[in-house]
Amino acid sequence: MAFLFIFSYIIIILAVIEISALLFIYTGLDKQIARFQVISMMTGTGFTTGESELILEHPLRRKISAFLILFGAFSLAVIISTISSILSENLYTKEIGYVVIILFLMILLLKLPFVRNKLVNWLKHNAEEHYDFTDLPIKDVLLTDDDDYISEYPVLEDSPFAGKKLSEIIDPEKDDVVVLYVKRGEITIRKECLSTEIQEGDDIFVYGDKDTIKKIFGEDTEGKEVKKEG
Repeated sequence: MAFLFIFSYIIIILAVIEISALLFIYTGLDKQIARFQVISMMTGTGFTTGESELILEHPLRRKISAFLILFGAFSLAVIISTISSILSENLYTKEIGYVVIILFLMILLLKLPFVRNKLVNWLKHNAEEHYDFTDLPIKDVLLTDDDDYISEYPVLEDSPFAGKKLSEIIDPEKDDVVVLYVKRGEITIRKECLSTEIQEGDDIFVYGDKDTIKKIFGEDTEGKEVKKEG
């Protein structure tokens, strides 16, 4: 019975990992990142990686992560308690079995397309309804469609943009592109970025339709693309 209890609790841990990973994915997080971060939080290892910022920046993901951290600590206590209980054979194997069944039913339910779509919409609505605009990651705020795109384009040596104004390159009335700002060393140019003459070494940050941005700035332009998660 002791070994059955241990096996059952391992199944519970795996089920919690799967459910939590699904919830992270439904908030827009990449599948591989979601699973790794869930395991990291439960074990208390690896959560200081750069990817953890994707969790900390999102209010709903922070709540899930808080549960996982507490569940991980609780699981450690259960394991220690189990070792002691093995000696007395005072185990609740039957009750644990019920928990395993319930968790697996939850996983099957969460993977149903209908439930997934409902949950994704609910999580999105919940974030918009209960959290301030500034609490959400920039990707969740700006990248609402598959064609949305944020990029940084450095003005390199011999760049065709050098010496020109962005108003000569981008037509705000026709092009679905917004210049967020121009970074020039330590200076950030926002207010007059369209009328400012671009210099070599500047970094241009733009947001808008992906195809339009590629058309204006070119496919071969070296830049840092910010994609929608997932």
